[in-house]
Amino acid sequence: MLGVYLVCFLVYLFLPLALMAAAAFNSFPQPALVPWQGFTWHWFGVLAHDERLISGLWHTLIVGVGVTVVAVPMGLAAALILTRLQGRAGGLLYGLLVSPILTPGVILGISTLVFWRQFDVSGGLFVAGAAQTSFIASYCMLIIMARLQRQDRSLEEAALDLGATPWLLFRRVTLPFLAPALLSAGFVAFLQSIENYNTTVFAIGGESTLVTEIGSRLRFGLSPAVNVIGVIFLTVTVLAASLFVLLRSQRR
Repeated sequence: MLGVYLVCFLVYLFLPLALMAAAAFNSFPQPALVPWQGFTWHWFGVLAHDERLISGLWHTLIVGVGVTVVAVPMGLAAALILTRLQGRAGGLLYGLLVSPILTPGVILGISTLVFWRQFDVSGGLFVAGAAQTSFIASYCMLIIMARLQRQDRSLEEAALDLGATPWLLFRRVTLPFLAPALLSAGFVAFLQSIENYNTTVFAIGGESTLVTEIGSRLRFGLSPAVNVIGVIFLTVTVLAASLFVLLRSQRR
């Protein structure tokens, strides 16, 4: 029964991805596998000449990197504070810092846009990044907190007893211990930024990211060039995961 469950689980996960990837090589002018009209590389060329999709992809990467650079340090600072606060103050602050995750993305996008307009900053990549950071930083905080709660605090006390300054303690003891959590938080922040739509669509203004551009085209119909983007992302993900496993096995 366990084997049957695993097979069903894997089919449920990967069959839609396989169908999506196969549709990118179908000559049919819509993103579908049926009817199959022959193998083609045509849609890769269409994607290469689609300026709005390429621009949206670059905007997505720019916003994703910016959000990651800001959200991870914010999550780190919040996690360090919360793991050292005791009593009701820690519980209250924890609830406040987690609340952005529970807030609808529509509210976050609109409120961020309204806030920055008070400073004559209109919607765009910066505002979209600020809106995403407001809740992605909370995910980073939770990941880093989970790692911090397993830290042996006696190591920090020993470093202080030996004359280490707070900065040296953080750099030589705490930061190396948190390195895996920081790396995981960075990946989560980047992926959350790439796939986010609800918050971004209200804060992006006249610009567009990949997901908002695809969303705007749904009203008029998509071409299989969108499937090509999926194939590229899927290939990069598989290669990155395989490289990670290979490097990890070699290190062991």
